[in-house]
Amino acid sequence: MRLFLSAVPPTEVLDHLDLALASARRGPAGADESVRWSARETWHLTVAFYGEVPDGAVGALQHGLEEALAPLAPHVLALRGAGVFAHRTLWVGVGGDVEAQRRLAELSAQVGDDLGLRHDQRERHRAHLTVGRSRPGTRPPGRRRRSRGPGEEPAPLAGIDGIVRALAVYEGPSWTVSSVFLMRSEPGAGRGGGPRYTPLTELALG
Repeated sequence: MRLFLSAVPPTEVLDHLDLALASARRGPAGADESVRWSARETWHLTVAFYGEVPDGAVGALQHGLEEALAPLAPHVLALRGAGVFAHRTLWVGVGGDVEAQRRLAELSAQVGDDLGLRHDQRERHRAHLTVGRSRPGTRPPGRRRRSRGPGEEPAPLAGIDGIVRALAVYEGPSWTVSSVFLMRSEPGAGRGGGPRYTPLTELALG
């Protein structure tokens, strides 16, 4: 089965983000039709990705994570700001004790490496929560900009870049990361053809 480790913000944090996204989508820079929004039930911070894990190795992975995460104390995070990867993936960033989150990611990835599981090529040092992706056919903005006259306001950015601009100053409520979830991922099995994530076990920090 396809597995990853995640930190899931509590309901009140996701409610706050939901309202901010709704506002950004309604705004003049929203251009909601250019983004395919991810379902709220898929919102999470990926800590480590293990790929396809044989059924017989799941117990060893869980045990290894329990041992690796036991010395780690809970830490405080908050969703903050936004960005886009490769003009395609829209994400909300993370503030707070990001060093503790980075350490959590490093230890969790090492557990998978020690078991010989698929090595995650993507770096997890920049924790983020993916909220959407640009729709197929949406092109990145060109480099050329029309010059503005004196005192003229800049034109609002369109599409995914406009939403990033609208969310640039976003800051959500803080929460304490006291546990993480080993999740099963089933691509295409979720709402609207998106992925379906099923928690297998909760692992406490400390």
